[in-house]
Amino acid sequence: MNEKKPTRSELKRQAIIDAAKQAFQELGVQGTSMDELAARAQVSKRTVYNHFASKEALVMFLIGELWQQATQSPGCEYNPNSDLHTQLRALLELEIKTICNPQYIELNRMAFDYFFHQPEALRKEMEKFKANETGVQRWIKSALADGRLRQLDLEIASGQIHNLIKGSCFWPQLLQLSGQPTPTEQEALAERTTAMFLSHYRA
Repeated sequence: MNEKKPTRSELKRQAIIDAAKQAFQELGVQGTSMDELAARAQVSKRTVYNHFASKEALVMFLIGELWQQATQSPGCEYNPNSDLHTQLRALLELEIKTICNPQYIELNRMAFDYFFHQPEALRKEMEKFKANETGVQRWIKSALADGRLRQLDLEIASGQIHNLIKGSCFWPQLLQLSGQPTPTEQEALAERTTAMFLSHYRA
């Protein structure tokens, strides 16, 4: 069975996305204009706007794509025959690595600046993210169903994990209070968070 070929519109959309990734990496989000994106993607400026209403919309798309890469990876799935600590730590290391990606931080800073005075618009964007189940949530659900975690509120438990992670490596970078954690520091954060979570929720 032959795979369906992408349409011309889909090819242009992907060209815009690829151009944005390259331009944001080289010039930064603030330093990249829609004209620059159109030139790199070899499409008209109007075509860029047809696919993404604003640069901020494109930024939100890329944030979601980066986060999805971390939370939807094959290695995130629960293994009933593997040690809980080893599994969860590996999953958290993957998410922390994504959060500490300079591009991810810059994209979020751009989005934060844009939505700071638009709380309702920010709420709607966050609802879109919440609608997608994260790797941590899927893992917790599976471990709970397997009887290896005690009864818990899924949203609260996964939120506790992400609050520990983001409080240590996301917000300090976003607010420019600290630099990017080293790989060793990232691994230590994953270890601490895993130990704290399982010390409370392990069955």
